[in-house]
Amino acid sequence: MLKKICVLLFLLCGLSACHKQEVNHREDIRFALAQAPINLDPRYATDAASARVNRLLYRPLVAFDASSKPIADLAAWKIVSPTQYRFSLGKTGRTFHDGTSLSTKDVKATYESLMALKDSPLSGEFANISRIQILDDNTFDFYLKAPDNDFPAKLIIGILPASQISQGRDFSHHPLGTGRLAFVSWTNTLQLKRVSDGQIITLFEVKDPTVRILKLMRGEVDILQGDLPPELVHYLKGQPNIKVTESNGGNFSYLGFNLQDKTLSDLKVRQAVAHAINRPEIIEHALVGGTREAGALLPPEHWAGNKSLMPYAYNPVLSKRLLIEAGVKLPLHLVYKTSTDAQRVRLATIMQAQMAEAGIVLEIKSLDWGTFFEDVKQGHFQLFGLTWVGINTPDIYAKAFGSDNASPKGFNRGRFSDAALDALIDKQDWQAATKTIHKQLPYVPLWYEGQFSAMRADIGKYAPKADGNWDDLANVVRTTSSNTH
Repeated sequence: MLKKICVLLFLLCGLSACHKQEVNHREDIRFALAQAPINLDPRYATDAASARVNRLLYRPLVAFDASSKPIADLAAWKIVSPTQYRFSLGKTGRTFHDGTSLSTKDVKATYESLMALKDSPLSGEFANISRIQILDDNTFDFYLKAPDNDFPAKLIIGILPASQISQGRDFSHHPLGTGRLAFVSWTNTLQLKRVSDGQIITLFEVKDPTVRILKLMRGEVDILQGDLPPELVHYLKGQPNIKVTESNGGNFSYLGFNLQDKTLSDLKVRQAVAHAINRPEIIEHALVGGTREAGALLPPEHWAGNKSLMPYAYNPVLSKRLLIEAGVKLPLHLVYKTSTDAQRVRLATIMQAQMAEAGIVLEIKSLDWGTFFEDVKQGHFQLFGLTWVGINTPDIYAKAFGSDNASPKGFNRGRFSDAALDALIDKQDWQAATKTIHKQLPYVPLWYEGQFSAMRADIGKYAPKADGNWDDLANVVRTTSSNTH
């Protein structure tokens, strides 16, 4: 794999020398993605690209502050009783992109439609809602079946217009919200328009990292973010007219187990896999700056984080001993599924080599994103690798590990079940819950991925965020109007 990266760098040096001519600046600002969004309906979107675009297209009732505490976005709230929350819409940000006004009817229609959907992976989140009562155009009440102290933090779904919901609008491909960017078109590229000044933002998929870099260097692309190996990020740092910014990340990467698999249902086997991965080596050589070893899904600086969790140290000798104690005949053959993204395949290949030292033969199956993610949701895997993106609330532990949240109902894709953990989650004892998860290993925690952006020198007001969001597309500007040189 390192040889392949060296070849890519050689090709980049050669190709960039052959293409010193830059394209003329365009009116639009272009953002190249490794993976295009899949669904722009906030009631369905679960992939990272879709979620990041939807943050720009729609506004939710509730947002989060820097410490991941819920704050008012479209609406402020007060607790009337343990099962009744009263919300009041603010005066700003209440105009849909078609010019109509957002009212309490739209809020009610959005959440009632979400609760009624049978195929939405998010609908189960709102099963505790008993009813929604409109008091006037600005005020409404949520009534719950059971008390939930964290209820406001769940109201992060973008609000849709009631009239368009009733008409069956295809929001997944023709979104309509009240966010800072408005939908323009989506064919091979996704075009958005900034509401404040009409600036066009164009997003398009370029899977190959070498091609993405070349397009950036030639001026065909203005911004890249994430999804590059560190060697290529380092290469970009040395290029004229390119700015690179790196920062700590908070998105949690992990290796998931299928607990229905007879071999992987044994804790000692899962422990063996955890000790067979050399995380510090991978972080140093295969990931960008700002990447840190992870202990729990939420990072330690989160208000519900757990700083006491120690990483599983790389120890292939211990791994072999654990496998033998579990009655496994060596070598143990396991199948690992991942996407076809070049960096994800590279990480899988490194883990494959590391696990070989521990008596584990890791077979890698890389699939296109749609097929891969569907296999994960349906439980068609032994091992898989994914990253939780933009998670703010500790109720993620119930969604990802709760016995009643097995996929496709919830996000418990490995079908993990532990009554003691369920009780700790119900009590919201996050320190004890994360300690139990760390010990039982339904996931192998890997790292919080660092964030970086690379952009043309004339692009300003854009910086990467800890969760990798693209919110600064609502602020980004071209600082000069110079043409080719």
